[in-house]
Amino acid sequence: MSKRQRKSELKSTLWFMPFWYIVGAVGLSAFTFYLDYIVDVSLYLPAAIGFSGQTLQVLLSALVGGVLTLSAFTINSLLVALTTFSGQFSSKMLVNFVSDRATQHVLGIFNGSFIYVLLNFLYVTHEEEEYIVATPALSILTAITAAVTFIYFINHTTTWMQVHNISYNMNSKSKSVQASLEKELKPYHLEKSIDESKLPSEAEGKMIEANQPGYFQVADFSRLIKQAKRDNSLIRFDVRIGEFVVEGTPVVTYWENEEKVDPARYLKSIEIGIKQTEIQDLEYGLIKLAEVAIKALGHNDPLTVTNTIHQIADLLKSIGQSSNFSPYLFDQEQELRIILNQKDFRYYLHKGFASIREYANQNSAVMTELLTMVALLSKTMDQSVHKDLWEFARQTILGFDNYSLYENDCLYILEQLSVLAKNTGNQKDYLFLLEYMLERVSSKSASKVPSFPLD
Repeated sequence: MSKRQRKSELKSTLWFMPFWYIVGAVGLSAFTFYLDYIVDVSLYLPAAIGFSGQTLQVLLSALVGGVLTLSAFTINSLLVALTTFSGQFSSKMLVNFVSDRATQHVLGIFNGSFIYVLLNFLYVTHEEEEYIVATPALSILTAITAAVTFIYFINHTTTWMQVHNISYNMNSKSKSVQASLEKELKPYHLEKSIDESKLPSEAEGKMIEANQPGYFQVADFSRLIKQAKRDNSLIRFDVRIGEFVVEGTPVVTYWENEEKVDPARYLKSIEIGIKQTEIQDLEYGLIKLAEVAIKALGHNDPLTVTNTIHQIADLLKSIGQSSNFSPYLFDQEQELRIILNQKDFRYYLHKGFASIREYANQNSAVMTELLTMVALLSKTMDQSVHKDLWEFARQTILGFDNYSLYENDCLYILEQLSVLAKNTGNQKDYLFLLEYMLERVSSKSASKVPSFPLD
């Protein structure tokens, strides 16, 4: 497992952050013991604020039980939240909630508070004549912190479960993955054209096959480019990040020049695992958002569907701006070293919206929202993707075959289609789709549906 993947896995587990809180609690307990039993700060403070050993043990035993009870309530709330997420939205969202920094800090505070108060309880004596100050003061403060944290966690859970926050957080996570990938590849992208006819022939290439089944999770591009430079070779990816492969599937093709290449060196820079990850996979974020919308369709939750479609549109815009990157990666001497296996914007548009369109089952409200977002993308994106946007809308309209529409539904759909046709320059094709849509409306009301101006 690579360092980057190991870091991602640690962040998505619940034990990593609480572990450091427990370590901090042990250290704080040792410091408290030092203040009370080595320095004896009670000598420098009024006796009224001190506790005797027996009284302090009673206090600490109550605090241990109280903090443990709060921890139990927190775990119970966490399980309820995870069950709700899994059943109502998507099981893939569990990782998002568990890896959320606020969730991990809350669990860390409760675990650390319990360990701290418990350790304080263990070394307090029963002597009546001794007076202790630091231990009761810090223990009470710790219990108050745990109580406030419990309130915060309930608020955090209820806020995180709201539809707009769920879809926004998933969108933000995918954007951060995209930004990280762009930052990683930017030094190796050059404004340099490549004549594909001068690339090495397919027959001269040697293939590296997957040594196990699984998902292509991560590729260390920097390490691969350095190795290809040392070997004076050219590497081409035959599969995409996130794609499933079986054992023996060609993953990479390389071309040797002068020196003999050891394929095991390249295979070490590629991670194949049993699950999909978001470390470098932009498509996975789209799939998760689409799954939330599909689940909401099954639960008759139009607000969730609409909000998720909005977030998918925003993510598609971000992906569309970066998908124009060249698939060619160069070393510092501007020599071509890696050819990526990339998909165009049309592929991501299909992944984001097509499954929602399919499961919507000709739901005119959902179709109208999809076309609204496609029309919105046409206003903000380059003309290079206008053809893809119009083709998706055209296929969506043609999917209304043998399906009757209400007059207003047809009106709203045509309104968005008119805007899209104007932005993409497909006015002629729009006239054909206009006649096609009018056939879906009853003959009495068809004459009432206006033809929208295209200029």
